Amino acid sequence: MSVFNETSGIERIVKAFGYSMQGFRQCFTYEAAFRQEVALSVLLIPLAWWLGETGLEQAVMIASWLMVLVIELINSAIEAAIDRFGDEQHELSGRAKDIGSAAVFLAITIAGLVWALILLPRYL
Repeated sequence: MSVFNETSGIERIVKAFGYSMQGFRQCFTYEAAFRQEVALSVLLIPLAWWLGETGLEQAVMIASWLMVLVIELINSAIEAAIDRFGDEQHELSGRAKDIGSAAVFLAITIAGLVWALILLPRYL
């Protein structure tokens, strides 16, 4: 053990994994948007495997949707951190939440565009 009582090696990896799983559970428990996006993932990920003709198409379609989940996790973290300081309205708090929401919207738009650019030429 170091002077700072930090974990290292496999113990650090195991603890980090546990914290990550706790983060997923917290977001799933408290954030309706994340639950909805996870539900869509159950549909969209197998659909990407089925509709993508190449491994690259499948990977891009799946990655573009998983990025929505990543951005939603970050947005939820921003919102939780801001809400920790209280319920009063503040311009900067509102701005941070709005920017996080815009990031989620942009991620969903990008995923939709990726799926459309891959699938529309094939089925039109």
